Amino acid sequence: MPTIFIFFGFRFMFYSDDHEPMHVHVIKDGCDAKYNISPVELVYNHGFKKHEISMIESVIEQNKDIIAERWNEFFKK
Repeated sequence: MPTIFIFFGFRFMFYSDDHEPMHVHVIKDGCDAKYNISPVELVYNHGFKKHEISMIESVIEQNKDIIAERWNEFFKK
């Protein structure tokens, strides 16, 4: 499970056998969410509160180039 970065305890990562479309998983304290990257879109949320989802989405928007770069490096795209 390659970690892209950790921000205030939220782990932004993907799985080594992940699939298209490009997306990121976010986990913290037993909660998890999945976001597609382009466009940034919530796929599912298991347990995060509304204010946490807003913050997560903002972090993804601000770092989607880094996320895409790491995805492409890992999956050799």
